[in-house]
Amino acid sequence: MKILLIDDDLFALNLLAQQLADLGCADVACCDRAHDALALLEQDRSASDLVFCDLQMPEMDGIEFVRHLARIAYGGHLVLISGEDERILRTAENLARAHRLNVLGMLHKPVSSEHLRKLLARTPPRPAGAPAEQLRSYGPDELRRAIAGGELVNHYQPQVELASGAVVGVECLVRWRHPEHGLVFPDRFIGVAEEHGLIDELTRCVLGTALAQLRHWRDNGVRWRMAVNISMDNMTHIDFYDQVMDGIQTAGVTPADLVLEVTESRLMNDPRAALDILTRLRLKRIGLSMDDFGTGHSSLSQLRDIPFDEFKIDRGFVHGVSGNDTLRAIFDASHQVSRQLGMKTVAEGVEEREDWDFLRACGCDMAQGYFIARPMPAADLPAWLADWERRRAAEGI
Repeated sequence: MKILLIDDDLFALNLLAQQLADLGCADVACCDRAHDALALLEQDRSASDLVFCDLQMPEMDGIEFVRHLARIAYGGHLVLISGEDERILRTAENLARAHRLNVLGMLHKPVSSEHLRKLLARTPPRPAGAPAEQLRSYGPDELRRAIAGGELVNHYQPQVELASGAVVGVECLVRWRHPEHGLVFPDRFIGVAEEHGLIDELTRCVLGTALAQLRHWRDNGVRWRMAVNISMDNMTHIDFYDQVMDGIQTAGVTPADLVLEVTESRLMNDPRAALDILTRLRLKRIGLSMDDFGTGHSSLSQLRDIPFDEFKIDRGFVHGVSGNDTLRAIFDASHQVSRQLGMKTVAEGVEEREDWDFLRACGCDMAQGYFIARPMPAADLPAWLADWERRRAAEGI
């Protein structure tokens, strides 16, 4: 892995380089000017797989450098470093993610070798050609052909009960198995589907496959629930209710086996159809989960108006919560609201044991995230489950 360090403080720069060397990172380049680092990456975007960038620098600060990384479509990973206030650093991280950069995490100065080691352990390998494809845009005609041609596939991320460590279900996450570009993630095409009237076709495809998989598990004695993401755009037509119920009947599963995760990525023009559909679905005992609470348009008014029975706290309020006072305050308040409304709470983005332990101590109901498992094809779940059971026994999870 090729690593590039950027910091105008030569002492901090050399110290970080030595810490990385101690952790076995041999290919490390250092720049004390962001301009020089940018020139290097503009010449060759593959010159670095991982960039560590300080925020507070003269001439070009870290925020401006992040903007330029997005401009050149940098496809490697990024770590932000600063001695500034925690909230400034987190805002910078959110900005980098909004630019669709691969933010691996953030580090406070002075950098802890242990935090650095944990961060490097989360670095996934980057496939050849990834930088060029990550920011590629797809048009509606191409997506329409993909849906019709069966190129959409479902991956499943386990959801685990925190109190016991037992697997209780999975979240279904769609992927596009592109014939040329490999596996394309939903942030590259869901917006296209919503903008061009393809979201109903896409959801029908994803839901049908998910329910068939659920039936297969039921036939083999596995009683997991299935959570499927839906868009508010699915509910502009009143017949979406019939689409869901027909899918359940065709698959031969019970409505209580299904949880629909609702994300309001943009405001509804007319909420009446959505309220009609969601209320009828709850009357049939289908679970309704408010996804990504605290982001976008997911708000307290939705909790007031829609009969949700589950509350998903966004990863932005979960990852690192065990060691961050601000995140703890937000999480505690959100969890308390969920408790008072009699809803189950699911924490997304659990990536470290410390966060797992914190959530368990808080009485949070369920968790999902890379600490437990990454999303995977259904065929990979039995091997993962066997490994998870070994981890539970060995690590006391």
